Amino acid sequence: MKLNHILGLNARSQHFTFQSNTREGKRIAKSKILTAKHLKKLGIPTPRIYKKFFKPEHIMDFDWKQLPSSFALKPSKGLGGGGIIVIKRKSKDGKFWTTTNKEKLTIDDMKLHVLDILEGAFSIGSVPDSAFIQEYVGRHKAFTRYAYRGTPDIRVIVFNKVPVMAMLRLPTKESGGRANLHQGAVGVGIDIATGVTTKAIWHGEPIKYKPDSDRKLTGVKIPQWTKILETAAKSAEIPGLGYMGVDIVLHPERGPMVLEVNSQPGLQIQLANLSGLKKRLERVDDLDVQGFEQGVRIAKALFADKEVVVSMKAEEGIQTVTAVQEITLRGENKKKMQVMAKLDTGAWRTSISRDIAEDLGLLKPGNILWEKRVQSSLGLERRPIILLTFVLAGRKITTDASVAQRASLKYPMIVGRKNLKGFLIDPGIRYNKKNRV
Repeated sequence: MKLNHILGLNARSQHFTFQSNTREGKRIAKSKILTAKHLKKLGIPTPRIYKKFFKPEHIMDFDWKQLPSSFALKPSKGLGGGGIIVIKRKSKDGKFWTTTNKEKLTIDDMKLHVLDILEGAFSIGSVPDSAFIQEYVGRHKAFTRYAYRGTPDIRVIVFNKVPVMAMLRLPTKESGGRANLHQGAVGVGIDIATGVTTKAIWHGEPIKYKPDSDRKLTGVKIPQWTKILETAAKSAEIPGLGYMGVDIVLHPERGPMVLEVNSQPGLQIQLANLSGLKKRLERVDDLDVQGFEQGVRIAKALFADKEVVVSMKAEEGIQTVTAVQEITLRGENKKKMQVMAKLDTGAWRTSISRDIAEDLGLLKPGNILWEKRVQSSLGLERRPIILLTFVLAGRKITTDASVAQRASLKYPMIVGRKNLKGFLIDPGIRYNKKNRV
């Protein structure tokens, strides 16, 4: 991780939180109850709220006995997991509930806790707060072996409608079943492109295995990954929030749900991914992103973890190819086209001819990721960067690619070195269509 790629506290506050988030956006993010209201308007799934407490008399008016056997009691403006009680089960006689860290609470205990919340015991500056009782989501089966009792969540940093970085937060025995890094939870970096876990930290230090076990934390595939990213990116439609952290839980039956959003998310996600946020944020800062779906396509094209890509290529083995290859391009409505392409390690990004892109239906607005200004022999051009899928030597590759005027050139497509990992180019071998080498 390069030092000039790391986002620090001051840069986060001055260049992203302050410039990208309005006062109204921060006010919404500060309140979990208000956030849930806006998410509902946007049609974004959230755990059900059973009861809200704004005044002490609301505590007395509520029939506590009607509560389900599992739920979460939370302050609306609490930070760092403070003040949250997660109830796992109810006693058979209905006299008490057991928390995820095996504490037994009575109705009177919970009433006193709500009073503490209302008086501001868990809010910044001890200002009066609100409390609410929320549905307990539980653990998706994919995380059963990795999370201790509580519900894991996924933190996604979203900027300019683009998910730029993500991590899985796993509760531990030390964290009391809470997915909070400051309380002892584990942070696991996730490759944006594939949803596969890459690295992990515990108390800021790198680890390979779940604490007190031999379960490897890397290489875990997160279920419904694209839907998780789309849910996070769509949350950026909350008014006044251009830069945010979105906390998502994966319901065992109903899929991704947003727990809360944060207008000034923590920076340990950089350690979990061993990658700096600053560089990623700068890459999407000036892009004209039309909606959350395009934001997800941009994220997958830009932020694929190099180690994951190399590992996947290693599993497939190194393939020897010629400097010129026949490529199968995939377009709209499963349309395919074979073209001859030059494999050029001198170019970073893959490029295809505009007429081919148009023929395949790849220049429709929904497939254009962004536009780039380029100085060429034709003068200053605005070249579309599109999402392109092609097959090279039997391997399917999905990438961002530039569109240029190549109709008069020998090869209508160039494959750049960004997409040549796992290939060995032998310039001494000529391409033969019969044997492919």
